[in-house]
Amino acid sequence: MKVQPLLIVLTLVNLALLIFTLAQIRPAGAESALPVLRGRALEIVDERGRVRASLNVLPAKTQPDGETYAETVLLRLITERGRPSVKIGASEQAAGLSLAGPTNTKDTYVILEAKGTASSLRLRNEDGREQIVEP
Repeated sequence: MKVQPLLIVLTLVNLALLIFTLAQIRPAGAESALPVLRGRALEIVDERGRVRASLNVLPAKTQPDGETYAETVLLRLITERGRPSVKIGASEQAAGLSLAGPTNTKDTYVILEAKGTASSLRLRNEDGREQIVEP
C-alpha cells in the first residue's frame, strides 16, 4: 500500500488551499465615513436602555377640537426618571424652547416662543406665580 504518497499529496493540497484563503483576507479597516446620517428619528439611550434624548419629525395633525398643528421637528432631553425637561421645537408657523422643573413639579417651567409675528417668554413657579414677557 502506498498511503504515504497519498497523505503527502493531501497535505500539499490543504496547504495550497490555506495559502489561497489567507491571500483573499484583507485587513479590516474603517470604511469611508458617510457624510450624512439619515433617518426618521433619532434616540439616545442610557446604559439601561432608557431613552434620554430624542429627535423626531412629528406629522401635521388636527385635534378633535379643530386646532391644527403643523409638521414639527422636536428635540427632547429627558431626565433619568423619564421627564422631558428640555424641548426645542420648530415648524413653519412657530419655534419654541421649553424648560421644565424637576420630576416632582407640575407647574415650574419656562417657555420661550416665537409664533407668527409675535414672541413671548413665560415664566412659572410651582407656587402658581407667573410672569409673561412680551415686547
